[in-house]
Amino acid sequence: MTKRKVDPITLSVVRGVLETTQREMTLTLEQTARSSVFNLAHDYSTALFNHTPEMILQGQDIPIHLGSLIPAMKSVARFFEGDIHEGDLILHNDPAYGGSHIIDTCMYYPVFYQGELVFWTVCKGHLTDIGGPVPAGYNPAAKEIYAEGLRIPPVKLWDKGKPRHDVMNLLLTNMRARRDQEGDFNALIGACQVGARNLRNLMDKYGKETVQDCIAELLDMAEAHMRKLISEVPDGTYNGTAILEDAGHGFGDFEISAEVTIKGNGVHITISSPPQIPYFINSYEGNSYSGVYLGLMMFAQLPPPYNEGLYRCVTVNMGPKGTLCNAQSPAPHMNCTTTPMETLTDAVRLAFEQAAPQKVCASWGHANGCNIAGWDNRHNEEYVTMVLASIISGAGATANQDGWHAVGPECCFGALTSGDIEMLEHSYPIIIHRYGLMEDSGGAGRNRGGSGTCWEVEPLDTPMTLITFGEGRRIPAMGAAGARSAMIAPKVGRLELTRNGATEIITDNVIETIHPGQRAANRNPGGGGFGNPFEREVQKVVEDVRNGLVSLEGARLDYGVVITDRDTLTVDAAATAKLRAA
Repeated sequence: MTKRKVDPITLSVVRGVLETTQREMTLTLEQTARSSVFNLAHDYSTALFNHTPEMILQGQDIPIHLGSLIPAMKSVARFFEGDIHEGDLILHNDPAYGGSHIIDTCMYYPVFYQGELVFWTVCKGHLTDIGGPVPAGYNPAAKEIYAEGLRIPPVKLWDKGKPRHDVMNLLLTNMRARRDQEGDFNALIGACQVGARNLRNLMDKYGKETVQDCIAELLDMAEAHMRKLISEVPDGTYNGTAILEDAGHGFGDFEISAEVTIKGNGVHITISSPPQIPYFINSYEGNSYSGVYLGLMMFAQLPPPYNEGLYRCVTVNMGPKGTLCNAQSPAPHMNCTTTPMETLTDAVRLAFEQAAPQKVCASWGHANGCNIAGWDNRHNEEYVTMVLASIISGAGATANQDGWHAVGPECCFGALTSGDIEMLEHSYPIIIHRYGLMEDSGGAGRNRGGSGTCWEVEPLDTPMTLITFGEGRRIPAMGAAGARSAMIAPKVGRLELTRNGATEIITDNVIETIHPGQRAANRNPGGGGFGNPFEREVQKVVEDVRNGLVSLEGARLDYGVVITDRDTLTVDAAATAKLRAA
């Protein structure tokens, strides 16, 4: 490990400026973006890279974005090697070049200082549409990637400071709701420029060499944190396996496995997954890095700085090409950032927990959401959006506390927000009848899993296309340390369509047309519990019932607590003791 003499005060100031720069980039996206996916849900991420390029700071943003940015940035830099100039701006979304899925578009802005490439500012955001046959990109009927939308290999939107309006027009012409896409593109561009401005100012004040020395120290610091953690884990090979459920593709459930080999202060991770399938849950290699790194970080729980130094002691083998977690073209993939990424994350986390059982924690709820599209008579234009509010699930419990409510899904790990319901109704011709926590949705345990949510919508005056994606509709989030649930149905996701007074329950990924007067309610899973639920304090169960988190039946079946009166919440102590003893 290289040791550099860096003044600690200067190091602290430079680190603070880098973190502030990244934060200002995210605020720029929030305040200038057009779509609700950006300005309400915050489905975007930002990062800073050096010229190498090595990630020197990742935002506290969406984990499904950040891991894949590392191979994607390197792929883009290789593609334009020898042809990178001041004033260039590069766009990219293709998973064949390290991207996650094609609805997540990336901007790469090379930052020059005194004629030398020093940094890259990078933004990735989930556009509301990327062209293709199905609004919002998620096409459960796709058999190949060409049926999902526009693949954009690395391409210059600006060439030496000159905007390529022809390229931008080509892209926007092939996307629905052009005004939203153009606004979000401009927000991404603006955020990259804000980051570049701050980095140049930083070098003006401290000098390029001092700033680079500080960054090298921060990379070494992150590496030292990870190596120290790994060195404390016994050498050996550990395995974890998680189940990916069939969500309508007809191929059955799949197993994804992770083998973790620890030797000294280094770790090697090998992923095993079945062959890729003609359904939109294949994950290309770049995206799978996000799942692996999230599983590692859920286990590691390290302090900042968060940069690529964390992964210097980590090597990964994603398995052979043509598999579910190392897909190759033309595999369809749009659902990959949630499915199979969350299952991959669980497998990696479980393998690490075999190595260090004291760090065990429960799984978060998996993504189970919907997109909507239609015609907005108020503005005489098409609308389309991914409804991030529809995928908000519960967090897993830990040894020390209950899981948080409404912070999932696991793939976003608390960075996603649902936004104000009133703003969604203002933005689109819809009525939202319900958005709240679901009773009995949290996994049972000594510490209870966080509750999932229900999001219920009705189109205002024109038919609405609704597309579902994800899984977790049959298998609940995994508990830990002996957690188990007797009531399964409330703890998994499902879509409930109410038409003409009759309600249909759907657990597959489908494309449906919803008419005014009809309703679609998307119910999300909660997080897994921790520990034996019959060891949960009786008073905590009573409080959960009082707060609408657990029903009387749930108290009895999941926790062995018999409450005889709903109004007074009277506990039958004898019956409870007998039930728990049995």
